[in-house]
Amino acid sequence: MTSGPLLETKLHRPIGHGRIVPRAALRERFARAAGAPLTLVSAPAGFGKTTVMAQLVEGAGDVRVAWLSLDASDSDPVTFWTYVATAIDRALPGAGAGAVGLLAGGPAAIDAALTTLLNELAARSDDLIVALDDFHVIESAAVHEQLTYALEHLPPRVHVVIGTRSDPPIPLSRLRASGALVEIRAADLRFSADEAAAYLAEMGLSLSAADVRTLEARTEGWIAALQLAALSLQGRTDARRFIDAFAGDDRYIVDYLVEEVLRRQSAQAREFLLRTSVLPRFSAPLADAVTGQRDGRATIDALERANLFVVALDDQRRWYRYHHIFGAVLQAYLVSEQGDETSELHRRASAWFEQAGEPGDAIEHALLAGDTDRAAELIELGIGEQRRLRREAAIARWIGALPREVVARRPVLAVSYAGSILSLNQWERVEELLDTGERLLADPDRIVVDTTEFKSLPAMIELYRGAHAKVRGDLDANIRHARRVLDLVGDAELGRGGAETMIGLAYWELGDLDAGYEWYAKGMASLERAGFTSDVVGAGMIGADIRMAEGRIGEAERIYAGGLAVAMRSEPPL
Repeated sequence: MTSGPLLETKLHRPIGHGRIVPRAALRERFARAAGAPLTLVSAPAGFGKTTVMAQLVEGAGDVRVAWLSLDASDSDPVTFWTYVATAIDRALPGAGAGAVGLLAGGPAAIDAALTTLLNELAARSDDLIVALDDFHVIESAAVHEQLTYALEHLPPRVHVVIGTRSDPPIPLSRLRASGALVEIRAADLRFSADEAAAYLAEMGLSLSAADVRTLEARTEGWIAALQLAALSLQGRTDARRFIDAFAGDDRYIVDYLVEEVLRRQSAQAREFLLRTSVLPRFSAPLADAVTGQRDGRATIDALERANLFVVALDDQRRWYRYHHIFGAVLQAYLVSEQGDETSELHRRASAWFEQAGEPGDAIEHALLAGDTDRAAELIELGIGEQRRLRREAAIARWIGALPREVVARRPVLAVSYAGSILSLNQWERVEELLDTGERLLADPDRIVVDTTEFKSLPAMIELYRGAHAKVRGDLDANIRHARRVLDLVGDAELGRGGAETMIGLAYWELGDLDAGYEWYAKGMASLERAGFTSDVVGAGMIGADIRMAEGRIGEAERIYAGGLAVAMRSEPPL
């Protein structure tokens, strides 16, 4: 089993717009720090962290670069490490493939995947920079712990660069004390007076030294504000008056500047900016669908030429995003001026992503639109695939965002929510949700979209009850529920495999190693027939553990060898 499709644009370094001011001091510091495992670029929004990171890695010489732009969905540990390993594999072909294959086995495989990745990097002679941009969106404590482990065991030729709005909860003080950390903060990122002058000149402005000093002092070197001011000044004949007014005590500098920029756009460009601001990323076809226009390509090209905070996300310039702070203020203006339209814009985006075969984005926009019935329908239709891809965290987040009364009418969602939070070690609502799902099986007013998932619910309810019983330490109930699953699933290999392995684990924990191995072997055979190769390889190690506990070392070795053979036969090899 391979992982789900990855968003390619997240693996591309942002493309510069040509108006880049050299940051010699930062480049020198970065060059001197090449031997440290971690460089932390930490500053609030609008300080040019991404641009500086791209400049630093671009000027690092003959070094391979693995770039990853993160978003909130990457807080799921499997998703995070799959993207990291894929980015590394793009930079060093073959270095991340083994880890990606292991991660297809789900959360239980993360430790093995991380060890595999570190070992593969240690075996390489290439210098590598791993750049993780927007790391502040990662909220998972598990990811923070795993990253700490990786940094502490990083091979000497590998260097990690983290861009973030807030310091990550990793042991920075320990890294700092050991000389393993280089820090670039807001004070370092602010434009100096000379850099501000160079930037304003690059923007085509001819200002006096006094005017430049005024702007630099008012913005305090804050790059986003300086860029907005420069855009506001273009084409003005009253630059001095604007600068004098700008130098006053305006507490809402960014709002003020964005308003100035928006005023200077055509009505068409202004509408485009506001309506597409609801999109974390956009292409010309998506922009057309959301705005209701047909000139998305030309408008994007014009905005990019005007340096209007549009960031290209791939080499082909198909996908874009707005600078985060600019996009956030645009959204605020949209809500204040056209708040009633926001839901409709998200609905259009959801429909476009559904047609494009990207159900995750379709669900996200349906939720943002407040269209809970449509979101619930999309989630239910996608649950089977998301579960196959081991995206339980996404399932839990989506269903958790729905009102309880919506879930209470939909048995597939109630049971799937129980299973997803159970896999995330959250027990509080499991029995309540399973009771709801069981009650709805016979309720004529229930809402069902995916009839195949609905038919599997009786067995899934028993399976999850069995797993919950094991968590509580009730192994007798664990076995009893698993045997009921076997009665319900008939010849369905996947369902049988889950129940058989559950029984095997219970007997092993009870000390009956022969019965434990017999049942576990049955489960592995069922899963292999069902085509769940990564489960067979990853979970097969437990069967070998049982044999080793019995002292049957030769049989354990045979199981390991068999798992390797299965892994190598898969496409691509795990």
